[in-house]
Amino acid sequence: MDREHIAARAKEYTERETDPAFKAEVEELLKKEDWKELEDRFYRDLEFGTGGLRGVIGGGYNRMNSFVVTRATQGLADYLKATFPGKSLSACIAFDSRRYSARFAEATALVFAANGIKAYLFSALRPTPELSFAVRKLGADTGVVVTASHNPPKYNGYKAYWNDGSQVTPPHDVGIIERVNKVSSVKLMDRAEALKKGLLVIIDKEIDDAYVAMVKSKLLRPELIKEMAKSVKLVYTPLHGTGALNFERVMRELGLEVTTVPEQREPDGEFPTVSYPNPEEAAALKMALDLGAKVKADCVMATDPDADRLGIAVPDKEGKFVLITGNQLGCLHLDYLLLTRKELGKMPGRPAAIRSIVTTTLQTAIAEKYGAESRECLTGFKWIADVMRQFEREGLDFVYGTEESYGHLIENEVRDKDGISAAALTAEMTLYWRSKGKSLLD
Repeated sequence: MDREHIAARAKEYTERETDPAFKAEVEELLKKEDWKELEDRFYRDLEFGTGGLRGVIGGGYNRMNSFVVTRATQGLADYLKATFPGKSLSACIAFDSRRYSARFAEATALVFAANGIKAYLFSALRPTPELSFAVRKLGADTGVVVTASHNPPKYNGYKAYWNDGSQVTPPHDVGIIERVNKVSSVKLMDRAEALKKGLLVIIDKEIDDAYVAMVKSKLLRPELIKEMAKSVKLVYTPLHGTGALNFERVMRELGLEVTTVPEQREPDGEFPTVSYPNPEEAAALKMALDLGAKVKADCVMATDPDADRLGIAVPDKEGKFVLITGNQLGCLHLDYLLLTRKELGKMPGRPAAIRSIVTTTLQTAIAEKYGAESRECLTGFKWIADVMRQFEREGLDFVYGTEESYGHLIENEVRDKDGISAAALTAEMTLYWRSKGKSLLD
């Protein structure tokens, strides 16, 4: 792409961008004639793919910024109105701790409002699984969460959800992409006007309370928790993300002792204490493991910035912490869920579990041991949610879904991986095996 074309696209962008910071970035690059950087920002548009958007934050068509986010939302709004003509539509929007997440989330809500779609916007950052829960709880037609999961600080993203709380799958993903690519102008409503007209509704405690109650209701041995809660110590890190609010509340209400890594408790999109905020990486858990050794914790837990993934470590006989892989934790979860349901006489009529194609086949062996069905699907939790829809049509009873990349789901009320409910189950499971004289590692 020649410089003349790049310059024309850059100038066009500065006329369309409503955020002065992103606009100024590009104007400065034009002034300095930084053609290498300009080409990287304008040689293509940041693609709205089947999972939404993800890219480096900054001004330009090939970056995450207010213009790119509002254009994507306009396309999503256009698709919704074409798919559900005449319906009174609504959307839920959540965001994580990354830079510009709150701004992008509000801009998303105001585009929906301008298109006559009621926007339920969380008042502050919330985990991705709570967004999925809110879509189902409020009967919304779509949902958006502004997050780049565990990517480095320079990234942000935009994930679109359908009316059952799962990330969009065919044919809706392709349909939305087509609409986004056709957007020529974006409708945007003033915040005060949107609030006055009831097209922007701020949500928080009412959804938090319902979500926490749901997570606690999925635990199978409440009496055991009451009896043994004080015998187990947990160390937790949200890795500067969204997890602390719900994690600490759930564990506190269960009576469990939790020590949160103080340096990593507060939300911070720069993730200053880790190079990569991913609980799959041992380096990201160093502070938590050091604290775990200091307080002699029975289990160290970590959620990623949007709290949909859970990683854990447990001490061996010498007290040295051992990281449990996603495959291992998934097998422990499924075995515990089925064992407990069998012991308590709560096994559903047609129990079934789901694993992604790259997840260990030991899951299948465990399911078969308890007379449960095990289904395999493509990589990505939206495909696990797709199989959950199949279960509903076939009359199968969903018990558990997992993928090896630290994604776990134990409830129907959420249709994406849920690090908070997975942590609560892990705590209960730790107590159960403690009552049998075993650790999770045993």
